Amino acid sequence: MGIQSFNYAQNATDLIVQQIIEDLMEDQSEDFDFSELTERLNFYRKNPIEINRITTDQLKELFFLNPIQINSFIDHRKENGNFIDLLELQGLDGFDKETVSRFINFVYLGLPNSLQAIRLKNLYLQGTNDLMIRYSQYLQKQNGYLKIPGFNLAKYSGSPQRLLIRYRYYYGQNVSATLNLEKDPGESLFPAEKSMGFDFSSANIFVKNMGYVKKAVIGDYSLQFGQGLALWTGLSFGKGAMISNVAKPYLGLQPYKSTNEALFLRGIATTIWIKKLELTPFLSIKKMDASLNLLNDRLEVESMSQSGLHRTQNEILDKQSLGHNLYGVNINFPGNHLNIGLTAYQSAFSNYVQNGQLLYNQFRFSGKRLSNVGLNYSYTFKNTYFFGETAYSKSSIQSLAFVNGLMSSLSPGVSLVILHRRYPESYHSLFNQAVAESSNAVNENGLYTGLILKPIRKWELALYSDFFRFPWLKFGVDAPSSGHEIFGQLSYTVNKQTKYIFRYKLEQKQENDDLENPINILNDVLKQSYRFEFTSKVNKFLTIRNRLEIMDYKKENLAAELGWMIYQDVIYDPMKSKYSGNMRLAYFNTPGFNSRIYAYENDVLYSYSVPAYQNHGIRFYLNGRLILSDKIDLWVRYSLSKYSSLNIIGSGNEQINGSSRSEMKLQLRCQF
Repeated sequence: MGIQSFNYAQNATDLIVQQIIEDLMEDQSEDFDFSELTERLNFYRKNPIEINRITTDQLKELFFLNPIQINSFIDHRKENGNFIDLLELQGLDGFDKETVSRFINFVYLGLPNSLQAIRLKNLYLQGTNDLMIRYSQYLQKQNGYLKIPGFNLAKYSGSPQRLLIRYRYYYGQNVSATLNLEKDPGESLFPAEKSMGFDFSSANIFVKNMGYVKKAVIGDYSLQFGQGLALWTGLSFGKGAMISNVAKPYLGLQPYKSTNEALFLRGIATTIWIKKLELTPFLSIKKMDASLNLLNDRLEVESMSQSGLHRTQNEILDKQSLGHNLYGVNINFPGNHLNIGLTAYQSAFSNYVQNGQLLYNQFRFSGKRLSNVGLNYSYTFKNTYFFGETAYSKSSIQSLAFVNGLMSSLSPGVSLVILHRRYPESYHSLFNQAVAESSNAVNENGLYTGLILKPIRKWELALYSDFFRFPWLKFGVDAPSSGHEIFGQLSYTVNKQTKYIFRYKLEQKQENDDLENPINILNDVLKQSYRFEFTSKVNKFLTIRNRLEIMDYKKENLAAELGWMIYQDVIYDPMKSKYSGNMRLAYFNTPGFNSRIYAYENDVLYSYSVPAYQNHGIRFYLNGRLILSDKIDLWVRYSLSKYSSLNIIGSGNEQINGSSRSEMKLQLRCQF
């Protein structure tokens, strides 16, 4: 096939994938699983789509394209016919230079590969296979692996290694199969009970574009409807440097490829075309981790766990102890500019779920059945995109929640985003991932406004403010509270090789005071962070990146904490060499947990981390890749955190007695 591309983008693909991920991960937790996103981007990078046949769904899967850009692309192709040159992208509304430079890494211009009819012989001869084995381990022993005095056993049942076996099969763009087998550190390999070998196993078979069957999955899958208020499983993002990302793409049914052990469904689902609508019925039968206690003469659920860790006796006892059956349907009416979707489903549990004894849990879900209905819409009018969702939940109580927003390209250099949300404390959904300040979109009202300005060539300013209120109590907040967040990022692209980023972020919230009072009083907590980053491509194979970040933390009646972190990255990636790699040397000094600084780190393929830099010390990591043959790659990673202010790292079973923590990771990938 003939592939056109801009020269400056050909050597920078890996860096572009990394930058997309970092822009998206701004408010994600330290243990957030990026594997689904990285796998998706790397798949399309390796298997680019012919630009005149790329679908709306595939454009949504790239994440960095917003709805206005997607509609602009589709409308241009309908009105002007097929693209004859990739340079046409520069003339599309909303497609600035950075968007184009990212997009061309995932598409090509030329005749598409023709797929023959799906037959068993073709599936075997023309399919591609990808097998990956990953091993990692902390080199220092943690308390959970030490023998208990007087007993010949440790608190953790298994070994300290993390093991992952990942297999993928692809037949063109329309057929795939997934298998994940994972053992977390501390878990037993091939335990006797509640397992099929590894502690966690996940698999599915996925087909699409087979006549009236648009998509079908058997096994583990994700459902991503509307704005994530009624039903959204798997990968999700919220506020961050990509201002337009608060409008979620309507992806529908997806095969599940991540190793998160909670946010997926297991069973069967399909999306079929019926005249002018898409119908997606789904059924899931799985078990969840939960703590059961004998209350009211029956076993009741005291708490549910989403950690996926089964290391200690209690964690093993809680594993898959709660049955969860889910069934429902989504009806979607797609149109050129108007899209309306209706989702309705019910969850049934094998045991009664109690709402908890503490006051802030008063409105938490309780019962054995939960019904959810969501109505979502999106509408494009000229350069403005309207979107929203209204969701209803019914258990022991009924509740209505909603989120609405708009995104508008006011001019070639000005874009506006507004989002309003109201999530009552009594709203319940186990798979609720709508945009929110809290980890769950519940007990929150808020107004988000964002602005993207491109006043002159090479400069971009991204701004957003978010004002929110929590009508009911929260953990650590014993009264209704409020807060706000202000974000600003100025980017200056000097040329194709050099870029500067300046960022400021302010967060103000309320928390209980730290005094021993009969009644807690709320204190204002203010966090301010400042970031300066410089990236330069020195030559065709070497890139350097520097960052300085400062965190200022202040809580009423307590001394302020001022922390900072500085790092140097060196990325070596020659096009035709068997060797490539990257390294970081970071120095950090923060008074403690409150002033910690999160920073994205490169890792082996499909594995990215965002650890917290806190206390005083240095951090170093080195990643290396060796191409052993056309079909076999080997990745190696070594990381070290050395603290000058600590003699103990971590706490409890994760505690390391010493001032250093290092990790080794090996990964082998075979493609055949």
